[in-house]
Amino acid sequence: MTVDSAETNAATPPEPVHVDGRSDLDTIVEANDIVLVDFYADWCGPCRMLEPVVETLAADTEAAVAKVDVDANQRLADAHGVRGVPTLALFADGEQVEEVVGVQSEDRLRSLIDRHAE
Repeated sequence: MTVDSAETNAATPPEPVHVDGRSDLDTIVEANDIVLVDFYADWCGPCRMLEPVVETLAADTEAAVAKVDVDANQRLADAHGVRGVPTLALFADGEQVEEVVGVQSEDRLRSLIDRHAE
């Protein structure tokens, strides 16, 4: 992933950004006020079910959406206490403020984002 700071400050990415490692995640969290991080695995059925919801939230909310493949980024997942997938972490102003595990409805995730978007 390449993150151009001028690009990320102008607007949040309209689609999920795949993260490869801590520095990628740190860059996205620093560049955006609200970031929803989807810790997922390719083999995970519930993760695949959640994919369209995550894509919609990336396109329709002011949150940047980051996707972290836990198999490729085990240390990063461990550092965030991920024990099951999907796990979604919400960052606001650089700090993790929410974490939910399992498939969530679009309304529930949108509500979490909106709560921290003020």
